Amino acid sequence: MNFKQTLLASTLLAMPLLANAALTEGELQRFTKGTEFMFAVEDNFNEGAGKLLASITLNNNSGVDLPKGKSDWQVYFHSIRKIHTEQVAGLKIEHINGDLNRLVPTDDFAGLASGKSLKVAFEASAWIAAYSDFMPRAFMVANGHTPAIFSNTDSEDFTQFVAPIERENQLKRYNQPKDHTKIANAALRFERNETVHSVAREAALKRIIPKPNHVDFNRGTAVLNEQWQIRYAGRLKSEVAVFTEDLADFGLKLEAQPDHINVGKQPTITLKVDDTVAAGKAESYQLEVDDEQIIIVGSDNAGVFYGMQSLLALFSPDARGSIEIPNVEIEDSPRFSWRGMHYDNGRNFHGKDAMFKLVEQMGRYKMNVLHWHFSEDEGWRLEIPGLPELSEIGGYRCFDLSEQRCLLTQLGTGPFKSGSGNGYLSRKDFVELLKFATARHIKIIPEIEGPGHARASIKAMEARYNKLIKQGNKNAASAYLLSEPGDTSQYLTVQNYTDNSINVCLDSTYAFIDKVTYELQSMYREAGTRLTNLHFGGDEVGSGSWTDSKACQTLFADPNNGVAGVADLKPYFTQRVASLLDKRGITPGAWEDGLMYDKVNPFNRASFVNKQVTVNVWDNIWEWGVADRAHRLANDGYQVILSHGTHLYFDHPYEAHPEARGYYWATRYIDTKKTFGYMPDDVYGNADFTSNREPIVNLEALVGRELPKLERPENILGMQGQVWSETIRTEEQVMSMIFPRILSVAERAWHKAAWESTGLNSKSFSNDWQQFAAALSVKELAKLEKGGIKANLPVPGGIIKDGKLYANSAFPFLTIEYSFDGGQSWQEYVAPVNVDGNQSISLRTRHGSNNTSRVTGLSK
Repeated sequence: MNFKQTLLASTLLAMPLLANAALTEGELQRFTKGTEFMFAVEDNFNEGAGKLLASITLNNNSGVDLPKGKSDWQVYFHSIRKIHTEQVAGLKIEHINGDLNRLVPTDDFAGLASGKSLKVAFEASAWIAAYSDFMPRAFMVANGHTPAIFSNTDSEDFTQFVAPIERENQLKRYNQPKDHTKIANAALRFERNETVHSVAREAALKRIIPKPNHVDFNRGTAVLNEQWQIRYAGRLKSEVAVFTEDLADFGLKLEAQPDHINVGKQPTITLKVDDTVAAGKAESYQLEVDDEQIIIVGSDNAGVFYGMQSLLALFSPDARGSIEIPNVEIEDSPRFSWRGMHYDNGRNFHGKDAMFKLVEQMGRYKMNVLHWHFSEDEGWRLEIPGLPELSEIGGYRCFDLSEQRCLLTQLGTGPFKSGSGNGYLSRKDFVELLKFATARHIKIIPEIEGPGHARASIKAMEARYNKLIKQGNKNAASAYLLSEPGDTSQYLTVQNYTDNSINVCLDSTYAFIDKVTYELQSMYREAGTRLTNLHFGGDEVGSGSWTDSKACQTLFADPNNGVAGVADLKPYFTQRVASLLDKRGITPGAWEDGLMYDKVNPFNRASFVNKQVTVNVWDNIWEWGVADRAHRLANDGYQVILSHGTHLYFDHPYEAHPEARGYYWATRYIDTKKTFGYMPDDVYGNADFTSNREPIVNLEALVGRELPKLERPENILGMQGQVWSETIRTEEQVMSMIFPRILSVAERAWHKAAWESTGLNSKSFSNDWQQFAAALSVKELAKLEKGGIKANLPVPGGIIKDGKLYANSAFPFLTIEYSFDGGQSWQEYVAPVNVDGNQSISLRTRHGSNNTSRVTGLSK
C-alpha cells in the first residue's frame, strides 16, 4: 500500500463507525476511569515456541454500559507480539501498525454492562515471560471525543494492569523444545553469590575502574586540600577546565595556572604531555602520587584526561575538602581505541539530562564513543534545520491515524503528545552536548537509520509532502521524499511494521541523507569538532521491500548500473550512501546484517571507496549460525566493533525473572558479571548457552560448519555496550538498565585481564570479579548517585538453614535488609538471623537513602 492509500485508509479508520448508541464524552471518561483493563499471559506452552495464549479482561465498575452490537467506540492497546486471532467475544482485533492494535465491536458483540467483566482471549506469536513485555496506557476513543486512557494502565507499575506471572507455563517461554532457564529466586541467587574469596574494603577503595595495566602502591598518602595548586601545559586548558569542575564536586577549589607560572613551595598537581609515553600509544598516561606532588603525563591530551580520571577514582565518594589518597605509580594504556556505548532514544526519548549524565559518566570510566541512535521507526530525536517535520512530527507519538500531526502511538506512549517517550533535542541542545562530550574526549557518532527502521523519517517526509502539495509546490514536496507513490510492495518486519523501508531507488532518498548529513556537519563545526563517523543502520529490512516499486523496476531496466534485481538493492544503497559520506570525509558505519548478502557472505569490500567501513557485529545467538561474522567481516577488510547480543545488550534483563525489565531474545539475562566476563579476543570462547539455556559443549558441532579464524586482528577496533529502549520509557529506567553494566564494558574495553587466557572457571576470574564488584559497592555506586544516577542493585540471595536466615549479595559490602512484616519495616542484615517456621521473610539490597533493589520473598 502506498502512502496515499495509507492516508486514505487511516482517514477512514478514524471515522466513527455506525453506532447503536453513541457514548458521550462524559461516559467515555467515566468508563475508562472506572473500568479495569488487565493483560494476562494464559499459556506459553500452547504450540511449542511458536504461539502463546494471552488475554485482555475488562472489569466494568464504571456505571456506564457498553451497548450490544456495533458501536462507535474502539479500544486501542499495544502488543509487541503479532496477534493471530481476528475476532473473539463479538470484537474484531485489528492490527494497525507496529505494536498498535484495537478492539472494534461487531454485530455479535453482547455488550458489557456495568458490574460485569469481559475476557478477550487471543493467540499471538512467540511467548511472554516478563511483565515489561506489556505496554501501559491502553485507551479508548468514541465518536470523535478526546481519547481517554484506562486509568489503571496509566502507570509504570505493571501490577496495576498485568495479571501475576507465576505458573510454569507463564515463567518459561515454551516446553517444546524445553526451556532450561532457571528462574531466579533467593536460593538460586545465594548459590550463585557464594565465593571463597573475600575482598578487603581498603583494597576495594583502591580499585580503579577500568583497571590500569600497571599499578604500584607505595607507602604513605597524599592529602589534597586547597593548599595545592595545578600547573598545566597550555594545550591542556580544556582538560583542566573539566578537572577543576570535578575537584570542586569534592570541595576542592584549586588554583590552576599554565606551567610557566612559578608555583613556589606549595604542593602541586603537574599536568603535561610527552609523546614518548607508552612508546607514543594514543590515550596512554603515567600517574605518580607522592606526599606533596602529583604528576600526570599523557602521550596526548586524552591520556592526560584519563590520568585525571584515575586520580579521581582513588577519591573516597564521601571525601570533601581534605582528601587522602594513597601514594601510587601507574602506567596505563587502553586495550582498544573504540570503547563505546550505543544509546537508542529513538524508540523512547528520555530527555536531555539523560544524555548529559551518560556522557559525563562515560568520560569518568575512559569510554570514548557514544553511538547515538536518534532515528527509528518510533521517533526522530534531533531538530534538523530546513526539515522541521522530522522533529515536530517524527519526534512525537499521539492518536492521529493520518499521521499529519504526529506518528502512530507506540510502546505505551498513549494518545497524547505529552505521553512518555516523546520529545527531541533542539539543535542548540545538541551543539551543547557535542561541546560537553568533546571536552571529555568522547566522539558522538549519530545514526540515521536506513533503509529499514526508518518509519519516523518516512512519515515525517510524507507529511511534509502533503503540506507542500497543498501549497502547489510539487518540486519542493518531492525533494526529500523517502517513499514512492504507487509502491504496492508488501512486507511485515520483526517489529510488525508494514511501511518502514526507505525506497532506495529514489534520488530524493539520497538528497535527504545528504541534507541531514550537511546539517549535522554544521552542528559539529559550531561545537568546535568534526563529524568523522556516521552510522546508516542497514539492519532488519523487511523481506518484500521494493518488490513492486516502479522506481526500482526502472533501475533494474538499465543494464549499465549493476543493479539487476531486488537482491542488489541493499548493496546499492550502502555503496551509494558510503560514497556520499566519503565525499564529505566521513567514515560510514552499519550493523552487520546491513553488509551481508546472507549468513556467510559480506558485500564486496572492494566496492566501497572508503578507507574504513565500520560494522557493529551483534548477532551471536550461537545456534543461529552467524556468530562468526566478526571474523568474516574483519578478514574481508571491514573495521569491526564487537557489539554482541549475548553479553553486551543492556535492554536485556539483569536476571531471569518476570519482574526484571527487558527483552530476552538474545539470551535470558545479562547481569553485570556476565558482561564483565566477556572475552573480546576470543569470540567463540563466549559461547556458553544456547537461547534455551542448554550448555554449549561443541560450538562447531552446533553451527555445523568450520568457524573461520581471525586473520586480521587489526580490524577489530573495539567493543561497545548497547541499550535499545522499547521497554524503557523514563530517565530513571534507562539509567538503571545501563548502570552498572556499562562499567563492565569500560573494564573489558580498556583492560585485558590475565584470566582471559584461562577462562571463567578460573580462580583468577573469581578474584578479579569480586574485587570489581566490591569497588562498585564501596565507592562507584555512591559516585554515580552523586551524578544523579540510581544504578540497578542486584536482588539478594538467601536461604534458611538450621533455623537461621543466611543472605548474600552479588556485590560484596552492599547493604542487605530483611523484613518479617511484609516490608512494613526493614532491618540491616549483618549476620545470620534466627527465624521461626511461620515468619514471612522479605529481602532487598540497599545503597544510600533512596536506592533499593527489587524485593524477593524467601521460601521457608
